Amino acid sequence: MGYNRISDANEITARYLDSVLIEERLIDSVVASTKTCFLEETFDSPVMTPAFSHLGQYNGRELTGMEEYSTAAKELNILNFVGMMENEGFRKIADTGARTVRIVKPYADHGKVIDQMKFAEEAGAFGIGMDIDHIFGENGLDVVVGEGMAEQTFAMLREYVELTKLPFVVKGVLSVTDAVKCADIGAKAIIVSHHHGRLPYAVPPMMVLPKIREALKDRDVKIIVDCGIASGADVYKALALGADAAAVGRSMLPSLEKDGIEGVKAFIGHVTNELRFIMSCTGFANVEEINDECLRMPDGCSSLT
Repeated sequence: MGYNRISDANEITARYLDSVLIEERLIDSVVASTKTCFLEETFDSPVMTPAFSHLGQYNGRELTGMEEYSTAAKELNILNFVGMMENEGFRKIADTGARTVRIVKPYADHGKVIDQMKFAEEAGAFGIGMDIDHIFGENGLDVVVGEGMAEQTFAMLREYVELTKLPFVVKGVLSVTDAVKCADIGAKAIIVSHHHGRLPYAVPPMMVLPKIREALKDRDVKIIVDCGIASGADVYKALALGADAAAVGRSMLPSLEKDGIEGVKAFIGHVTNELRFIMSCTGFANVEEINDECLRMPDGCSSLT
């Protein structure tokens, strides 16, 4: 019988995430708070929305999926992310009132990158970011919805940081090397992600997260993690392994498609409530206190190596 090789990074990520176990510590524990300070603003949960792109209207509803989940983020008081769209689309997102980070694609048209950044700042965005894990495709540089992408250099990214007063976020970091470069250019946050498995055999974000945390321990850079986040337990593990926050992704889509704003609020509310429960069961009263003391890693693995 031959060995069945699995290159799907999403399955590898799920297996790794599920292999991390949690130890209870109940005596002297209290009901935990999920409030968190992120980039100098207080939010009700460290659970964040994903940077989705091109979500249309579901089930004949008036708003697009992106407008619906942005409205939910506003009502939940959590940080919101959106991805590829034209400026008129971002204007509608900004009008929801959600505190939103606009993630811009690495367009070959450098002027378009600058234009979308400036528009986001003028529209009242909370932050601006660059999606570095969409640079390459199988045939060279990637093409996304007809738009050509371009390589992103250290100098280019630093230019983007210097062009805005807003916090700059780099999405698609999956190594200590890139994380340190992001800190060096002045990024205020990174999203540790393999973008739903674009790279075959990509390391699970949770696996590389502790090393990134250690490398950035004296740097003023917040760490968000995504890929496979579907429950409060997943968020807890992410925080314990070194993240400051975690973004749900495709796990949110069924609730969004079926019930729109209320569906997203119910889903993220459930994730946050489960996070609070696990924090309470492991002796952590606040998000900022969470560490890896109650994690039990797979045999042969350590959360710190």
